[in-house]
Amino acid sequence: MAAADAWLKLLDGGKYDDCWAQMAGFAKNAAPQATFVSSMKAFRDPLGALDSRKVQSKQYATSLPGAPDGEYVVIQYETSFAKKKSAIETVTPMKDADGTWRVSGYYIK
Repeated sequence: MAAADAWLKLLDGGKYDDCWAQMAGFAKNAAPQATFVSSMKAFRDPLGALDSRKVQSKQYATSLPGAPDGEYVVIQYETSFAKKKSAIETVTPMKDADGTWRVSGYYIK
């Protein structure tokens, strides 16, 4: 949870380069920094400022589609933004090769 919370603070502040820098190695290899930053600008910026975020669910997993086997926590948040009052954010921290938990995925519905 701590890794996800710290990462989301960067995201909410529009610090997309820092978000990418703090992601798991698997995620960095999957999406170059410029691609990640442009995606966040396209999908996150239009939502506006964060109004509220509350954990809806969290689930431990050792296998996820399209990802290498490992240790993951899939965290879903009920989130409200200035320009989208009801959204579900999914943040997936994973235990990286060095044993540190880092975000490996982020999605908004």
